[in-house]
Amino acid sequence: MRKPRHNQARPALGVTRGTGAAALLAAAGLLITAVPAQAATPPPAPPVEVVPGEDTATPALVEGLREPVDAKAAPADAARGHLAAKEGRYRIAEPGRDLAPVRTLKRGADEAVRLQQKHRGVPVLGGQYVVRMETSGGKRVVTGTSGKYFTGLTTGTEAAVTEDVAVRRAVSATAARLGNSRLTEADAIRKEGEKSQKAQALTGTAGGLVVIPRGDGVLARHVTVRGTNPVTGEPVLEEVYVDARSGFPVLQYSGIKSVTGPMAAAARPARAGTAPAAADEPAAPAAKGSGLRLDGARVDLELSLDAATGRYGMIDHARMADTSKNTLSTWDASSQDVGDVSGQWPSGIKVFESATAEFGKAATEAGAVDAHWAAGQVYDYYRKQHGRNGLDGRGSTVNSLVGVTLFGGSYVNAFWDGQKMVYGSGDEEFKPLSADLDVVGHEMTHGVVENTANLVYAGQSGALNEAVADYFGNAIDVTASGRSMDDPDAGLIGEDLCRTKSARDCALRDLDDGATTSKNFLGVTFGTDNGGVHLNSTIFSGALWDMRQDLGGELADRIVYKALSEYMTPLDGFTEGRNAVLAAAKDLGVTAKQRNVVKRSFSAHGIVPGWEDALGVDTDRLLGKLNISGTGAQAGGGWWTASQSNDDGSEPYSVYAGRADGSGHPKLISPNDGRFHVYPATDGRNVVWVAYGTTSLDILSRPLAGGPIKKLYTSTGDISGLRVENGVVVFESFGFFGDRHVAYLRPGDTRPTYADGGSFFLATALPSISQGRIAYAKLYPGETGYLLGVEVLDLKTGTKTLTGQLGEPQSLGQTGINGKHVFWLTDENLNDTGQMGVRRADLDGGSVFDIAPEAKPRALHGVDLTVSEDAVTVSSQTPDTQWRNETLSKLWQLTTDGSRLERVSCNRGEQISPAAVSGRQVVWLDGTTGFTDLVTRTRPAGRCG
Repeated sequence: MRKPRHNQARPALGVTRGTGAAALLAAAGLLITAVPAQAATPPPAPPVEVVPGEDTATPALVEGLREPVDAKAAPADAARGHLAAKEGRYRIAEPGRDLAPVRTLKRGADEAVRLQQKHRGVPVLGGQYVVRMETSGGKRVVTGTSGKYFTGLTTGTEAAVTEDVAVRRAVSATAARLGNSRLTEADAIRKEGEKSQKAQALTGTAGGLVVIPRGDGVLARHVTVRGTNPVTGEPVLEEVYVDARSGFPVLQYSGIKSVTGPMAAAARPARAGTAPAAADEPAAPAAKGSGLRLDGARVDLELSLDAATGRYGMIDHARMADTSKNTLSTWDASSQDVGDVSGQWPSGIKVFESATAEFGKAATEAGAVDAHWAAGQVYDYYRKQHGRNGLDGRGSTVNSLVGVTLFGGSYVNAFWDGQKMVYGSGDEEFKPLSADLDVVGHEMTHGVVENTANLVYAGQSGALNEAVADYFGNAIDVTASGRSMDDPDAGLIGEDLCRTKSARDCALRDLDDGATTSKNFLGVTFGTDNGGVHLNSTIFSGALWDMRQDLGGELADRIVYKALSEYMTPLDGFTEGRNAVLAAAKDLGVTAKQRNVVKRSFSAHGIVPGWEDALGVDTDRLLGKLNISGTGAQAGGGWWTASQSNDDGSEPYSVYAGRADGSGHPKLISPNDGRFHVYPATDGRNVVWVAYGTTSLDILSRPLAGGPIKKLYTSTGDISGLRVENGVVVFESFGFFGDRHVAYLRPGDTRPTYADGGSFFLATALPSISQGRIAYAKLYPGETGYLLGVEVLDLKTGTKTLTGQLGEPQSLGQTGINGKHVFWLTDENLNDTGQMGVRRADLDGGSVFDIAPEAKPRALHGVDLTVSEDAVTVSSQTPDTQWRNETLSKLWQLTTDGSRLERVSCNRGEQISPAAVSGRQVVWLDGTTGFTDLVTRTRPAGRCG
């Protein structure tokens, strides 16, 4: 008997549909069934069913075909021949030119051919089409097609932005996303010509031109940024797409697919290395061995015996002996920090070895026995159940790196980086991350996904990627353990990792958490959990889990694998994923009753056409569906200003402004000149902003009352943090060496004045301005090292006042200033709890105290701050090993003396970029509806229940 559903308060985080690449993730259209023609004998063919594509003339899904193609041609040629012959159906004019073969999956008589769309020779991001064929009796027929081919692309393919500029801007955008909301000692430059630690931490590699399929198409340069997070030291593998005409980063997301979501703590700068290639010489003899898993169970291990040393190694030749020289190998990475291994092969590591075939306590406690045994189990599952030879389907080596640390300390996470599995060492509570079969299955399935549907790891497609990884990881674990699907703990992921906690308290996720789109979907930007890849995942994986419980594991697993390998394509969201699973079930010949079970499972989780339109907020919307990323919003003088793109995000961003009370209509401020106009600020009289060009950036200004646009300053470096008051424009500039400086322009100035004098050895950042005074965070040399403080510059007198300090801050966050005080975020325990204090001082630098202490219970984890004469509003995002609604960025408001603290809004999802208007009114960017909306409240919402 099916157990009752429970709906835990554990939301699954979703894609901000109008932000970054989320505009690409359109829901599939309604199912249309053609009426079959009347026929005598033989019986009529099954009806052809078509799901039309969104914003394209090419169908998203075609089923029920039995159309002959050339049986002797190569699979890709036969597939493209079919598409060419049926141009009226597919609207693909020249498949031979515009569709390049990716891979062909063969299983028995069936073939599934994946084809990559190209626009005028340039690959289209996520543009893949799949043709399924069947061969019998020497004849080959097409049985169905699916995918995304974008027919509306007309963009040119000549780039105006060079590779060098694209790489520089991609690295700068990554650094800004990861660390420029704080000023730390890593910003220091100690000698002329030396880059800051932050600048050294990241490097970019150009990857060629790509067309992003928004509207007519956006030509972009793809850059991969690697290194370490400049603030936390976390490993960085960032995919950045820079508009090839203006140089603005229009899309960026992390390529590291981790099991828990947020990466933990710090890591050293990465060292390059090369993964070991398959050996040309004869393999070491295979051997049998054993070892104890961390749960105490003794398991058999496939090993190799080195004849020269007589030692046994965790190298499994046996499983792949019939197809390749490749292996399943388990490596001792206990000497490595996580930054040394992400996206590259670390030097100097060796496979786990033993003098005997019985591996002992050290291998057990390191998690090596678990990792090696589990990798074999996962390999066997895919080979036996789905006929798949390894992660790539071609039997390539499977490498597991075990015991990765953080500066030699604990690391609680695991991830797939596109080459290998990496398992953290664990800590006092968590075992090594290889100690649960479902975690190993999860990470290895990311490799399978990458070599099949290759679901883009951002937004809904990223959540779908995580959901499939969770589903198969759980399925493998449940099957191996013999646990019933009716067991209350059967849906848990990572439940065996803890040393003392119960399974449910330890688990990373629960596939049976009852999450639905209507109750649990959370809208966030791509800067948070890649747009919700972990938080949203249980909505979809929960539907798959329900299906498995009702249909049984063997059939459900076959359906999901077929959907993944033969139907899904890189930009599929939840609705397309649902259609793929339904089509795969039908292709496998399930009964009508079983197909209804599949439909019911998705409906129970709210995955139905149009589900995204049912979300709402408790705030007043000033400007909807901005479709922007990382540009922020500002307010002043009773007005707001923000950037906005068009409905599908395909146009460059334009600056708008409007009244904060919602009256009147928003005004278009910037010109429509093909550039991206971003980072706007206003004082109620003028709007200033940055315009991105092919080689430089311009600071522009225009009166709200109308009039000509003025160019105030041109910079070859990057600019952010604009503020304006009475014609004085304040901003933060970024130099080539990673140096940061606050600068300002008075009316009539043609060159900026630097608040720190432009000194190479000082850093100033995070400015604010009020009543003729500028406040900013400052990093400066002391007697024994660098010191952090906040300085106030009086523009009238030129006087600079450095505030006193209560302790020795490790980092400083955004400043804010009003007519009486200066405020800022401060952290004296960097890399500890992540909590930050909200500190206040008089304008003369005295009377320093914390209006919200860092060490106070339930202290804020501030990432942004804005100030009026009456209130201080803080954007607080709580770091955690698991994403959930409570950890997302929420807005909190304090009185200026700290006597009262209240939530600004009770909206779920992400709330960022607060800007004080006056009194207690704040405007901000809100992701609750799944779009990025500019919203406001005139006073806090209270306690939010």
